[in-house]
Amino acid sequence: MNAAQLLAGQREIHGADLSGLSLGDHLTGDGGPYVFRECDLTGADLAGASLVEASFEKCVLERADFRRADLDGARFSGGGGAGLRFANAELVDAAFTDVDLSGARFELALLTDVAFTGCRMIGAVLSACRGTGYRFDGSNLTLADLTGCSLRGLHLRGVRFDDANLSGCDFTKAVFEECRMIGARIVETVFTKADLRGADLGEVDDTRLRSLRGAVVSPDQAAMILAARGLSVY
Repeated sequence: MNAAQLLAGQREIHGADLSGLSLGDHLTGDGGPYVFRECDLTGADLAGASLVEASFEKCVLERADFRRADLDGARFSGGGGAGLRFANAELVDAAFTDVDLSGARFELALLTDVAFTGCRMIGAVLSACRGTGYRFDGSNLTLADLTGCSLRGLHLRGVRFDDANLSGCDFTKAVFEECRMIGARIVETVFTKADLRGADLGEVDDTRLRSLRGAVVSPDQAAMILAARGLSVY
């Protein structure tokens, strides 16, 4: 059965094997939002598809191609898979909850008011994305590339930035709560008035210390930084 037959007249698709199919031309904005439940979309081509307010619930999405798709208001919950592509997609008010986004690529995607909650985003690429107000809660961004991203004023809870590339990011007035930044690259990163008291900074060498200029740290963090330089605080 081809894509047209599988999707004909359907807005709720449950348990379908759509792996490897070219679906973009068969997904239109007429007739209300699509709902995909427990579908296999491995390697599916959804490039340019109209998926406004669509739902993807516990779907296998490994290597799925959402480039240039209109995903405004879309909801992804559970499932996922490595290597998703969202370059140049529209993702205003979209939400990802407990989704595996390892290695996902969001270059030039519009990420205005997008929420990533409890997501596995190891090695994800968000550099050069557009928009502001995207936020991360309880997500793992180890080895992710966020070069140049703006996270001004965000309250970041339970986020792991270990070994991530945060070069050129703007964390002005951001608050870190139970976060980790061990080994993160912070060249030309802005931390003006950022509250880092809830962050595990790992080892802070002189280069990293200069990048943290303007941030707020705790007395314990300050003592550790000074101790690494042979100074004691009493």
